[in-house]
Amino acid sequence: MNEVITKTNSTAKPGLITPARGGDYTGILPSQKIEEMLSSGEIKTTMIPFDPDQVQPASIDLRLGDYAYPVDTSFLPGKGMKVLDKLKQLDDRFADFRIDLRNGAVLEKGRVYVIPLLEAINLRSDVAAFANPKSSTGRLDILTRLIADEATSFDQVSEGYKGELYIEVAPRSFSVVVKTGTRLNQLRFRRTRGEGAKAITASEWKKLLDDGQIANSSNHEKNARSIQTGLLPFTVDLKGSGSEGDIIGYRSKKHVKRIDLERRDYDPLDFWEPILFHKTSSLILDPDEFYILMTKEAIAVPPEYAAEMLPYDTRAGEFRVHYAGFFDPGFGWDARINKAGSSRGVLEVRSHEVPFLLEHGQTVGWLRYERMAARPELLYGQDISSNYQGQSLKLAKQFKQL
Repeated sequence: MNEVITKTNSTAKPGLITPARGGDYTGILPSQKIEEMLSSGEIKTTMIPFDPDQVQPASIDLRLGDYAYPVDTSFLPGKGMKVLDKLKQLDDRFADFRIDLRNGAVLEKGRVYVIPLLEAINLRSDVAAFANPKSSTGRLDILTRLIADEATSFDQVSEGYKGELYIEVAPRSFSVVVKTGTRLNQLRFRRTRGEGAKAITASEWKKLLDDGQIANSSNHEKNARSIQTGLLPFTVDLKGSGSEGDIIGYRSKKHVKRIDLERRDYDPLDFWEPILFHKTSSLILDPDEFYILMTKEAIAVPPEYAAEMLPYDTRAGEFRVHYAGFFDPGFGWDARINKAGSSRGVLEVRSHEVPFLLEHGQTVGWLRYERMAARPELLYGQDISSNYQGQSLKLAKQFKQL
């Protein structure tokens, strides 16, 4: 979910849990392994050379190709079917209505598009891949899902896959301007077989909690122990500083102009309605409205781990709290004290079907932590300012700070 990164040496810091790494371990592949995959052709591009900053601490940014294909329905190709063949099956003239992205084009709100990506992959038999939207993509309410040939699920690529990659794009709140090379989603790689245990052990999880390495709240740590190993609950902040008029969130406006994803100077008030603190410390989510809120807790991802934000359990309320789920190693991490710093999680919230009353401090989701196969040589934010490091309530990078 992160854009700007900084080099770090691979020497473990005092107090960190740093399991020995000598061979090919299971877990999320780090930046240096992704660089090797680029060099070996396991990740390749046939059109435009790779950009040096595509590689993130635990993922690679994927780029839009030259053409977008409007479709009437979302789909999965299924076994034995390639994506382009499925498009032809759905509309034998699909290529006649393609949209040229090379000089920029508008993807309209409420429409669905399938776009070939510039990257293709040639995975080994012990490596699988999975995708998520980038942070700014989620904060702009752009639904994106990765599609592979013969796929039976979105955002998942099975071990040994060899072929092209595609992205389904559905802008929901704003029409957006994109072009060839625009980055909307990211791909992570997981080694599924090798030395070492896949899961974080109970003793490792306890130490992470006890040492304040993943959250800044003792109550938060206590709650985490009652769930399961590797799963950190988080709650919503509807108070902010508690001052009258304090902005605690934003709701997207309707009928606004399109957003060019290359720009960084939009006035947020042209697109967003600020939500102000009030004494009830609650918020009624209107059906199908889009909200930006934040977690009450500061959270962090130590360098030996990666995290993914999970959708809220619909048994406790029919709403979704996050669309861009990757948290890279180093997010929110304060290397000076080897603990969680001040970074909050930003929540992209949408209620479905019925209004829903959200209360301050209510649990709204979980972060699932997973071991890295090795400590990455790139960490999110530290010496170089990252877009969302140290964040509190923050909109996508296309908007100026209020």
